[in-house]
Amino acid sequence: MRHRPVLWHHRPGGRTGERARRALAHVAGTSSGGPLDRSLRVTLNFHPDRVLGATSVLTGLARDGAYRSQFETGTSNGGLGAHRGGARWRWEQRLFGRAYDDAAPAERPKYGALDHRRRRIGGAPRFGSAHLRLTEAVLDRSTFCFPDSVSEPTATGTADRFDLLPLVERFDARLRAGELGPAEGGVLDDYVEAHVHGPVELGTDVEAVVLDPSFRGTATEQQAWDLGVPVEWHEGRRLLLEDLQARPDLRGPHVVEVGRRVAAAGVLDAAILGRAALAGGEDPQDLKLLWHCIAVLGRPVGP
Repeated sequence: MRHRPVLWHHRPGGRTGERARRALAHVAGTSSGGPLDRSLRVTLNFHPDRVLGATSVLTGLARDGAYRSQFETGTSNGGLGAHRGGARWRWEQRLFGRAYDDAAPAERPKYGALDHRRRRIGGAPRFGSAHLRLTEAVLDRSTFCFPDSVSEPTATGTADRFDLLPLVERFDARLRAGELGPAEGGVLDDYVEAHVHGPVELGTDVEAVVLDPSFRGTATEQQAWDLGVPVEWHEGRRLLLEDLQARPDLRGPHVVEVGRRVAAAGVLDAAILGRAALAGGEDPQDLKLLWHCIAVLGRPVGP
């Protein structure tokens, strides 16, 4: 994740280039409301043990000292539309007033979530078991939308003009009323999407890397310490195979079969899933869906 952009203008509250400033101004013009709570944080969820080439995500972060977007890495735990004319490119064109149409990959925004629910697992666990928790200053160069930009939302926000929580509350009410099906809603879809404009550098922009406890005592934990930022642990998710088998409606019977193949002693967690991904015997898309099941159905394992 790991390229250091070099031509950035520094100003109080953030580090943004001209394209980023144009994007921030455009979103401010489409947003309403007062300032958001400054105690909230943007989190970037990811799978820490995944490998790109021969390098793990955390090793790449440590090497380059910066988090890279899907446009740079060509990988994602969501959809793969980060190329000129692709779905992600078109969403950004609409959201940011064409500010990034001719931008280099390193200049484009990085995606995360505002952890408005203050979940220790991060704002958008759909995208991974670990997260980087960013500093307060990053709020000033972040934009927000609800729901996810895949839905082409019209509701946007900035740190100074943030009125998205009523929409989240209406979403929650629909979930409680049973209006949302098993494949949508809840922890997978209730996040406020965040876009960080400018670089995300470990030394200045990250408060902590937060891991699932299934990685304690593993190479992944050591790689996290190598980042040079505080390492913290959330409560984790541990899914019993019997609980997965009881919910084939969530991501389909074929994902239950994948779970049966990769489970260890009838248990699924982030580290077990990572070992299955490294072994290469399963479709990565199926493992992504299996992680969704762990995130939704799994039980906390720590305090």
